[in-house]
Amino acid sequence: MIEAVGLTKRYGDKTAVYNLSFQVRPGAVTGFLGPNGSGKSTTMRMILGLDNPTAGQVTIGGYPYRKLPNAPRQVGALLDAKAVHGGRHARNHLLSLAQLSGIPARRVDEVLGVVGLQDVAKKRSKGFSLGMGQRLGIAAALLGDPQVLLFDEPVNGLDPEGILWVRNLMKSLAAEGRTVFVSSHLMSEMALTADHLIVIGRGQLLSDMSVKDFISANSADFARVRTPDTEPQLREKLSSALTGAGGHVLPEQDGALRVTGLPLPRISDIAHDTDVRLWELSPHQASLEEAYMRMTQGAVDYRSTIDQKAGLMEPLPPGAQPPMPVPGQGQPGWYAPPPPQQGGQPFAMPQGQPGLPPAGPYGAPAGPGAAPAGQPNPYAQPAPQGAAPARPTAAPAQPSAPAAAPTKSEDAR
Repeated sequence: MIEAVGLTKRYGDKTAVYNLSFQVRPGAVTGFLGPNGSGKSTTMRMILGLDNPTAGQVTIGGYPYRKLPNAPRQVGALLDAKAVHGGRHARNHLLSLAQLSGIPARRVDEVLGVVGLQDVAKKRSKGFSLGMGQRLGIAAALLGDPQVLLFDEPVNGLDPEGILWVRNLMKSLAAEGRTVFVSSHLMSEMALTADHLIVIGRGQLLSDMSVKDFISANSADFARVRTPDTEPQLREKLSSALTGAGGHVLPEQDGALRVTGLPLPRISDIAHDTDVRLWELSPHQASLEEAYMRMTQGAVDYRSTIDQKAGLMEPLPPGAQPPMPVPGQGQPGWYAPPPPQQGGQPFAMPQGQPGLPPAGPYGAPAGPGAAPAGQPNPYAQPAPQGAAPARPTAAPAQPSAPAAAPTKSEDAR
């Protein structure tokens, strides 16, 4: 078990972590969440003895990390997958770690198989992709078969198959009774992987509870109710009855009703008593991401601003209207709407605006290198040989030189 009591860390006049207390219990995957700069990495470094706390203490199994006998056999960690000598083979990197900790060499081959790197065991790690580096870091954490494991962004750079593998690995390790502490910014993965959450903001504890309780405490569940669209009077009748029963009813854009404050069986009974037919009665629960955003919106240090594109905006063509502002844009919790669709084509550009050339099949200006009238397009591709130029030029285009024959080194690649 990992236990922190009054943990505080200051760097000069900057307080990275303040009075942080929590427990990470065995037998469960505990997610460690927080905005950028909230102190997650600093906390993990103090757990592993890489940074000394200014105040308070953190222990693993009752001991500070530096006082654990043969700590690599008891604690495994992945904090930085790039902390590898690029000139070493993957196997030699793990073998050196094993020899420092008295771990048998055969264990190296075992963990290489567990993470799926057995076929590249004798390749230098500097040629590894980001995902392969993550797998090598996980192998190093598993090397001593430890009872306590810490992972900082373990799925960074992994493909979908790798993400699923890491998710199942975390759950299987916790099912064996191990302590698993995982820091991540991927709310969708934490919702599927974690059993318990520790959330911090600006170095202080915001929440310490199960995933289910966290979502319930930081969001409002609601029931979606729909009546026949051809009979709007039934919707009004049901809305009045639900309000009279103590529910809170809000209309949605598609004609449905969003009801809070009443359980689904009670809503069904009210609809039956008022002789209103229902086309839909479904429960809706907020996601972990929504609950997390509500919890941490006041603890975010780095917020984006709207790109004003000062000095880069093209003047509007005569008669064109400026784009309408998006309601709520730039406010905390705002999400961009889906792209507009025109004629069934996502991301289609507006058709037939004054001053713009005819649009192609995907909304782009028609023709190679086409641009607004009177303005050259600096990003246009050269016209293919023999094609008519877009506008008169002083000299005909020179034919492109024949491609050079590939060199021996290029053939080898």
